[in-house]
Amino acid sequence: MDPKLQRRVQRYGWDKASSTYERYWHQQLAPAQDRLLEMAGIRPGERVLDVACGTGVVSFRAAELTGPSGAVVATDISEAMVTAVKQEASNRAAANVTAARMDAEVLDFPGGSFDVALCALGLMYVPDPGAALAEMRRVLKPQGRAVAAVWGPRSKCGWAEIFPIVEARVQSDVCPMFFQLGVGNRLALTFEQAGFRDVTAESISTVLRYDSAADACGAAFAGGPVALAYSHFDGATRESAHAEYLASIEPWRAGAAYNVPGEFVIVSGAA
Repeated sequence: MDPKLQRRVQRYGWDKASSTYERYWHQQLAPAQDRLLEMAGIRPGERVLDVACGTGVVSFRAAELTGPSGAVVATDISEAMVTAVKQEASNRAAANVTAARMDAEVLDFPGGSFDVALCALGLMYVPDPGAALAEMRRVLKPQGRAVAAVWGPRSKCGWAEIFPIVEARVQSDVCPMFFQLGVGNRLALTFEQAGFRDVTAESISTVLRYDSAADACGAAFAGGPVALAYSHFDGATRESAHAEYLASIEPWRAGAAYNVPGEFVIVSGAA
């Protein structure tokens, strides 16, 4: 895909998903976010960058760790996501959290600006993940730390059929290589190629729990990466897509609920 088009799809797609993202994904992504923050080892007074921050779930947790003497800067390509972070920072009176719309591959900060750089489940959407990691390393201080989480391989993610289901109905251009960073040691190698040292990697098996078919479909279609394409579906198209997706996750249905398997890959490195 043309990188400019991919960035545009991501920007406006996540604008569409911003209002429902936390509702459908807050609990489901928590295991990856928990481990990412543990591996980051954020200390009081540190400056933290959260790339592809979404609604700021990780940003605000990082802000609690760095405390009032530190700071968290949250960036995202989606204006709606950045606005959500700013509003939440105001609601919480979190003076140590700021947010700005920014391309992960071109971070508008001087070199050596941060102690820690985080990217929780955002690198899959970047046209050039290596460039984004190189930028994260550039803006880190000497001995700074970076941690990123991505989804594991397609075979370990039970919800993966959402992409061909949507593509069969409308060209989505979400991310043709969505799962590649989670295969084998690909993400760790990308860290090393970006210049990071002492690179470590972990894989975490998880279960995405949804209490109903409506919630499972809401997460897959309205609250996730295909939200822009989904917004173009008429009623009949949505109904058929929902039915096909539910059939794909039927093996993990438990009564009215769904317990869909997934895997996260989390990698850390030193600048």
